[in-house]
This record gives sequence, C-alpha cells and structure tokens, in this order.
Amino acid sequence: MKVRPINELFRGELSVINMGLDGFAENLEHEGVAVARVAWKPPAGGNPKLVEMLSRLEAGASVDIAAANEEASRRILVGKPTLVGIGKAIEVVPGMKKQMLLHSGPPIIWERMGGPMRGAVIGGLLYEGLAGSREEAEALAASGEIEFSPCHHHSAVGPMAGIVTASMPVWILENRAFGNRAYCTLNEGLGKVLRYGAFSPEVIAKLSWMENELAPILGKALAAHGEIDMKSLIAQVLQMGDEGHNRNRAGTSLFIRELAPTLVTLEEDREKIAKVLRFLNGNDHFFLNLSMPSCKCTVDAAAGVAGSSVIVAMARNGTDFGIRVSGLGERWFTGPASMVDGLYLPGFTAADAAPDIGDSTITETCGIGGFAMAAAPAIVKFVGGSPEDALNVTRRMYEITLKENDTYQIPALDFRGTPTAIDLLKIEETGILPAINTGIAHKEPGVGMVGAGLAKPPQECFDDALEAFVAKYAQGGNP
Repeated sequence: MKVRPINELFRGELSVINMGLDGFAENLEHEGVAVARVAWKPPAGGNPKLVEMLSRLEAGASVDIAAANEEASRRILVGKPTLVGIGKAIEVVPGMKKQMLLHSGPPIIWERMGGPMRGAVIGGLLYEGLAGSREEAEALAASGEIEFSPCHHHSAVGPMAGIVTASMPVWILENRAFGNRAYCTLNEGLGKVLRYGAFSPEVIAKLSWMENELAPILGKALAAHGEIDMKSLIAQVLQMGDEGHNRNRAGTSLFIRELAPTLVTLEEDREKIAKVLRFLNGNDHFFLNLSMPSCKCTVDAAAGVAGSSVIVAMARNGTDFGIRVSGLGERWFTGPASMVDGLYLPGFTAADAAPDIGDSTITETCGIGGFAMAAAPAIVKFVGGSPEDALNVTRRMYEITLKENDTYQIPALDFRGTPTAIDLLKIEETGILPAINTGIAHKEPGVGMVGAGLAKPPQECFDDALEAFVAKYAQGGNP
C-alpha cells in the first residue's frame, strides 16, 4: 500500500474510518467526507477487573481452551434428541421421591420463593394429596418435610415454576448420540395453569386428567408409532415460523400430524381420543415441553469438558438467575432474576408481574428460542417489538456463540445456522448478554399467566463464572 506524505493528506479526497465517538464522524460527514463507522468498544466494556482476568487467560492457560470448546460444541451439534416414551416421574426421573418437588432454576428454599413458585408448590402438594388446602400446603412446604430440588439436578427441565411431583407423567427423551436422557412434564396450556402458579380446583382437575387419560393414551400411541426424531422436527419448525420457545404453533401441529393416524387406531373410547385431539389442537404450546427436554439432553452431553467455557445451562427460579459452565462442573453462578419487558394480557400491567422464571432458557442454551427469533418474526406479536428486532436479536447472538448450527437453520437469514454454543468468554469480551424470550407470571400465588416478553440475564452471574474459570484454568490459578 502506498503511503502518502502528511503534507499531501488533505490535497485529495479523504476516506475515513471512525473508531471513536460518533461526534467525530458526524463533523466529518457534515463537511462531505466519506466516513465508515466502526462500532468499537474496549474489551469487557473497559472494566479493569474483567480485562485483567481475560488477559490472564490469553497470556497462558493450563488447558487448551479452544480445543475444549471445539469438543463441547461438537457434542452439541451431533446430539440426536429422540422421544422414546412417557413415564411416571417417581418411576423414571433419577432420584425422584414421593416427598420431593422438583422446581425450575438453581436451588432455592421455600422462604425465598416468589409468588408463582409458591403457588405451583401449593398446587403440587394438593395434586399429590399431601395437603387438603392452601393453608395445609403452605405449612407443609415450610415444615422441612418436603425436599425441594432443581429439575436440572435430575436430568429434567420444567417451564416457568417447573414443578414436578412424583405422580406426574413426564416425557422421556434420549440423546441417541450419547445415551443420556432428559425429562419434562406435559404442557397444560396457557393462562391459569400450575406452572404459572395457579392451583384452583380446575387446575388440579386438569392435571389429574392429564395423568389418568392424556398420558396413557399418548403413551400407547407413541409405543405403537415408535420413537420420534425430535432434532428433525425442531429443524422443520424453524422453517415454519416457530423458534421453539415462545412460539410453538408449527411444532404442536407437526406433533399432532405425527401421532394422529396412530391415535385414531387405538382401542380406546372414541370420546377420550377426541378429547385428547381437541386438547392438543387447542394448546399451541404443547410442543414446548418436548423442545425443552430435547435441548436438555443435547446440551447435557457437552457438560464436564475440562477447559470449556461453553454455557450448558441457564435457568431461573423466580428469585435467582443461574448458569452452569461446561468446564466448571455442576456449580451454579447466580444473580437476581430480572423483570421481563413485554406485552400484557388484558387487565394486567407491569405492576402485576413476577421476576423472570423457568428452565425454558435451555432452548436458548441449545441455539433456538430467543437465539432463533429471526426464524419467527410473528413472535413479536407475543413478546413485543418488530420483525426487524427479531432479526437483530439473532444477529447479535452470533457474537457470543462458537458455532452456526448445521441442522437448525433460519430462512430469513439465507438459511444460516442458528447461533449455537454460548461462550462465557465471548459474553465477557463483548458485553452482549444472551437473548431470552419468555412468559410472565403474576407476582401473587394462584393467579397465573399475565403476559410475555424479553428478559436480560444479570451480568454478575457471568462475571462470577469468569472469575471461577480464571481461578481454575489460568496459569498460576488465583492471583
């Protein structure tokens, strides 16, 4: 490249690259100078502590982080989630007990639970017959006789409050590439339902019907049909306008299409079969409780890779937001659950909302959900924003992920693969937080769903995870 003497610089036409304040570019553009603006900012937002920690890793690590991340990413990409059956939680979920309630998010005790979680716990105890009234359920929950445990500690996931009790039917998903399994309850629908903290008699009645009629019939149909390749199904729904988290109309439709021919051949009462089909048809979110364990068994295979900074779990219990990192074992890093910015059902406002809650962020962890919003522009009618916002959300997520999915692709981005394998180090370097779209529960127990929207995770859980990662893998350990 020819270098011009400084005294000749302003004699010809200038082309300027601006990497500083926008004001510099605006002044030059006012004078008719062509300016290319570069959206540059210092690593880690210029935070000295974060910069120092990232620099220590760059200067020398005790393991090959790039190779570890390549392996963790590979495991996610080759995963093959497969629906293999339905079972009762007490019989199939690892470590499940009669006096145990599984919940969403990182560990939490009754005294710290918010309204939606408390409401769902009350409903779960009523459903199991362990309590006969709200008052009895609250007393039992506070007594220490009930063991509360995160779904994630039992290879399970649960939307919103995520409550799983011993008698509840659960989907059984197996990752055929690695043999590990994941579990999730069946979806109740929207509105006044247990996972949003409702526990009225009609909520309990629906759960009982799901246990005694819906699950057995679906189980028979699945056994007659044979296992279902969920990876293929999720790939299809992204082509049809779903993103696999808050928009599941295509997924539910495909699932009905898959099972309906077998359902109608079962030797069951015709009205029972019709009721099952009506329920599935009227519940656009039925597929969510299939996409979640599909993602769980996929990402679980990437956990425990020494030196990997890939995030393998993101979850919220309504009080805390927590993450797990592949190379840091089963430890949770938490921060306060944030409020959701979104749209509200008639009669409700932001004043009614509880903080962010649920395990459904496992979908984002696997590269769909909020990370695939560009595939589902109609999602903005549910969570707010514009179709262009949905595209931009996905574009930003490429900056904090390691791979583009070779199966899950986005038509609106020329069939580019979804951003997959969230990298803790990239989050810290760029300051970009994972995008999450989610439902909103009422802050008081017993009310239910009030809206849906977008949520931002707390920065501190990622900062704390980085500090632990540096302590474990930077040369010399703790400074």
